Amino acid sequence: MRGAGLVAQYKKQYICLKMNITMTRIFLPIFLFCSIFSFAQDGNALYQTAIKKLEKSDFNGAKKDLSTVISNDPKNISAYIKRGEVRISLADYYGAIGDLNFAAELDSNRADVYNFRGYAKYNLGDDEGAIEDYNHAIIKDPTLVDAYTNRGFALYNLEDLESSYFDFTKALELDPNNPDKYFNRAVVKAELGEYISAIDDYSKSISLNAKDPETYNFRGVAYYSVGKLENAIKDYDTAIKLDPSNPVFYENRALAKSMKEDYEGALADYSKSIQLFPDDPDIFNLRAVVYYNMANYDKAIDDYNSALELDEFNPIYYENRALAKTDLQDYDGALKDYNIAIDLFPSDPDTYYNRGLVKLLMGNKYDGCLDLNTARDLGSEEVISDINKNCK
Repeated sequence: MRGAGLVAQYKKQYICLKMNITMTRIFLPIFLFCSIFSFAQDGNALYQTAIKKLEKSDFNGAKKDLSTVISNDPKNISAYIKRGEVRISLADYYGAIGDLNFAAELDSNRADVYNFRGYAKYNLGDDEGAIEDYNHAIIKDPTLVDAYTNRGFALYNLEDLESSYFDFTKALELDPNNPDKYFNRAVVKAELGEYISAIDDYSKSISLNAKDPETYNFRGVAYYSVGKLENAIKDYDTAIKLDPSNPVFYENRALAKSMKEDYEGALADYSKSIQLFPDDPDIFNLRAVVYYNMANYDKAIDDYNSALELDEFNPIYYENRALAKTDLQDYDGALKDYNIAIDLFPSDPDTYYNRGLVKLLMGNKYDGCLDLNTARDLGSEEVISDINKNCK
């Protein structure tokens, strides 16, 4: 069965802005600018008021106060930086870049300016521009841990995993007791196929923060990837205990149970995942695979139907449904599904192979052998024995 090897994953990112992002862990220092203007005292008080509003997530109020500070003191670099942070919190990334540009003109040696501007660019999808700013930040301050972490994310997005790994390692050297730093490096290690080493980093992250369900889920994925299914299931159990509302955890545990041929347990988990997130066609497809493996072909077809109602353009769902129909000897129905799958993805040798077998079952040797030979031409080697058996 195809589609049974999927492991649902998602990435978490810790960009580290002071109270701007809910997952922030780093508390950045506040830099004050002493102005020679008579406004300095009142401006300083208003600046502090803006900081308090920022701490309470009153971003619009903080922005208004900081704008007043800047209006009265156009060279207040701290106000520009802080308003840039506020605008990042309001997802006004272009406005943030404008403020941080002014700050850079006032003082080109401030590492935090480049770090924040890089983060704004990162959120606009400009990973290369973000990396350029993070490079500047690191040159200005080689100990700025956030710049290494943030550059690591941008490099990860550009699929430069080795460089991303270096940056997350450097961030760990500078902040060795941060569980998120271990988590981030573990994700990259897993992407590089270094699952055992990734498990070690996930475990260190858990030792520093045993209450994060995502870390258990990701370690479970790594255990699954090296065939340690019992360990994987145990981690998914913990993730679900910590967050019983996340459908991904049930889906991953179901996949591990299915690999252990605990089909009843897998069905229960897929059903719970569907209950929590009924709009994901992949979960219906995966539950259908379990029903198929239990030889409950009617139930499998029902789930493939549900998957196709949610995504009618996925060739895997048609091919999987065709397999179930074949086992029910509904050859006409199987043939129709294979035809649609080939229209959607005409370069998959498996679909031609399976359609060819159905045509042979229907007594159509000529067309069946044409499909088998097409599968061979597309790279299938397992089809050769059937060609030798049926098409000589």
